[in-house]
Amino acid sequence: MRRLFLGIKPGRTPMPHPHTGASERFRCAKRDLLTASALSLLMLGSASAQAQDQKAASCAALTGRTVAADAIGLPTKGATIASAKLTAATPAGQDARGGFTPAQPEYCQILGSIAPVDSNAPAIRFQLNLPSTWNGKAVQYGGGGFNGILITGLAALRDTPPGAETPLFQGYATFGTDSGHQEESLPEIQAFALNEEALTNFAHASYKKTRDVAVALIRDFYGRPPGRTYYFGGSEGGREGLVVAQRYPADYDGIVSAVPVINWVALQASGTYRGGTMQQKEGWLNAAKVAAVRRGVLTACDGLDGLTDGLISHPDACAKAFDVKALRCPDGADSGESCLSDRQVATMQALRTPYQLPFDLANGLTTYPAFGYGGEDQPGGMLDWSTGPEAPQMPLPAPNRQGRIWYYGGGAMRYFIARDPKLDPRSFDPAAYTERMRAVSELMDATNPDLSAFLTRGGKLILKENMADYAQSPYAGIEYYRSVVARMGQETTDRFVRLYLTPGANHTGRVFSGIDRTPLPSHVNLLEELDAWVEQGRAPADMLRLTAHEAKPPYSITASRPMCRWPLYPRYNGSGDQRATESFTCTAP
Repeated sequence: MRRLFLGIKPGRTPMPHPHTGASERFRCAKRDLLTASALSLLMLGSASAQAQDQKAASCAALTGRTVAADAIGLPTKGATIASAKLTAATPAGQDARGGFTPAQPEYCQILGSIAPVDSNAPAIRFQLNLPSTWNGKAVQYGGGGFNGILITGLAALRDTPPGAETPLFQGYATFGTDSGHQEESLPEIQAFALNEEALTNFAHASYKKTRDVAVALIRDFYGRPPGRTYYFGGSEGGREGLVVAQRYPADYDGIVSAVPVINWVALQASGTYRGGTMQQKEGWLNAAKVAAVRRGVLTACDGLDGLTDGLISHPDACAKAFDVKALRCPDGADSGESCLSDRQVATMQALRTPYQLPFDLANGLTTYPAFGYGGEDQPGGMLDWSTGPEAPQMPLPAPNRQGRIWYYGGGAMRYFIARDPKLDPRSFDPAAYTERMRAVSELMDATNPDLSAFLTRGGKLILKENMADYAQSPYAGIEYYRSVVARMGQETTDRFVRLYLTPGANHTGRVFSGIDRTPLPSHVNLLEELDAWVEQGRAPADMLRLTAHEAKPPYSITASRPMCRWPLYPRYNGSGDQRATESFTCTAP
């Protein structure tokens, strides 16, 4: 039968060719090897598919899971996972507007909510992202403005260069929250503050609650909690970073707090006064007037840092060199676009002198500091935040129609302080609300200089202020840092806190030349600096490098400048490439 199968007749045995046996053995070995390889590939493919299915199943199994209230460090009714799905890796690219969209790894995306104690309060929504390849650490993202929008934890971090890897891509578990209210459900974004639990969640509680839920889920998913947990935020998120350092120091190994709105109540009161009360009728400055201020500032101050380039790098010296009265119209009346009336001069003086309250707030503060110099009519500058395209009015229209400090401040006075949506903040009198302003200050203001518990825990803190920030004064952060030094001593503070200043940067960190609006260096990777400090004990240098980049991949560096540790400022050496960090020295004022 075997011979019939092979096609050989019975009774006849063919004579083999001298080399037939060796060749046949080689062909058989080759065939067996190919068969084994194919089987191995099939087995590997099957194993890989099974592993992928297992990852997807492990992620999806979290849907419907709960975190008990007693696992959360503040009062809640527990947390519930609404959805969990394995999300495929995606490459970096550009969006429809040409903006950079970062690459993302494969990760388990978890959406959930934390139930309030008060049934009338909104839930806290959160998103947690668990990478398939985890580095053992976590980053909590801060919010912005009045929050109310879910922070996904997927975005590139503030100030990082285009093309930089996101924390998630680097292997961090990442998470964020809407802080316990939803913008789309409110008549005005500040209206959530009428509910005390929602207000407390926004002030501080939601960040702790979200962190506790995230850590519990990370432990369940990976079998261990994160070895390091960082908080990274700017603006409102920067305030949140300081809030958790002061209130929940045991929860975080490191914090980056950029442009934090820390003296919050005084900021909103000053915005109501400076952006609203002072700018009624003749006190408002239009775009041409703000441009005149910018030209006056450049004339007086541009060369004070050793280089005339449209960038104010020595704002403290500028405060002494520039006098807004030099722009006064000859008769004090509004007689042209290149000069200021007496009322407009008074508005500018209000913006650049401390705002005084008639009583003290949390931690003894009674003032909100002056704003800085530079970038007055640049994108995101004084024109956007302090004056706006239209004079302040009621009812408050959208923030892109007037100065944003008026929009934010007026809304805060109505909903947080007076708790009266019909209040006209143009005539707001802080003295009539002394006790309420103090109570909200105790909730909101991240101004406690005692960071000893955070130091004892081994925490590290990096602060960053942008010196052409007109959303909040950079001097608020400087004053806070000085209060920490006064409380804890310079030597102790140096062990765990750094403060850096970015000259000419607006609230979002962008820097533009005051001459031609050319983008100037503004990018820096502060998470990298923080992680090296926490993990390796390598403190950030007194001078970090800011970079500017091409607009398209590979986003090559086109220029760099120093970002100096306070109180130093970057001074041009007098020679060398003006686009290179090496041509500048961080100099004492």
